[in-house]
Amino acid sequence: MSDTVYNRIAMLRAERGISRRQLSEALGIHYQTVGYLERGEYSPSLHLALRIAEYFEVPVEVVFSTSPFPRLGSGERSA
Repeated sequence: MSDTVYNRIAMLRAERGISRRQLSEALGIHYQTVGYLERGEYSPSLHLALRIAEYFEVPVEVVFSTSPFPRLGSGERSA
């Protein structure tokens, strides 16, 4: 089993027109940390994951997963 945590932070930021710096300031973290999270180079603490989900006003499982998310336009649909 892999310890990789997949996320949709970049997609959520793009949808809402939010920069890495804006997100980092709202969360009280360094803007480079947002980049590390988006690239999967850093897995967030549970507290940070919950704060990110709260910021985007979505359930945490919409943002983070232990399995890769299906690619957009792949024809796979989530329930």
